[in-house]
Amino acid sequence: MPYYVYITTNPARNVLYIGITNDLRNRIAQHYESRGTTQSFAGRYFCYNLLYFEEYTDSKAAISREKELKGWTRAKKDALIATQNPQWEFLEVG
Repeated sequence: MPYYVYITTNPARNVLYIGITNDLRNRIAQHYESRGTTQSFAGRYFCYNLLYFEEYTDSKAAISREKELKGWTRAKKDALIATQNPQWEFLEVG
């Protein structure tokens, strides 16, 4: 089963959310459905636009990577996103 570490943003691209899931399509849909709600960070800040993701086969490796990314500075996260998505286009989950 694949695991995904992903980064989403809000429409203005000024807030980032980092998460982990084993169903990326469903998780992005959940973020979209919860937009504007206060129950979660992603909902509160409208972080439902996918910018970046990495795929892992091992859940522990994915969890470790998620924690690592969450500890990074904003500048380092921005640079990571730019390695695969330099225009910060909103990605479609296929």
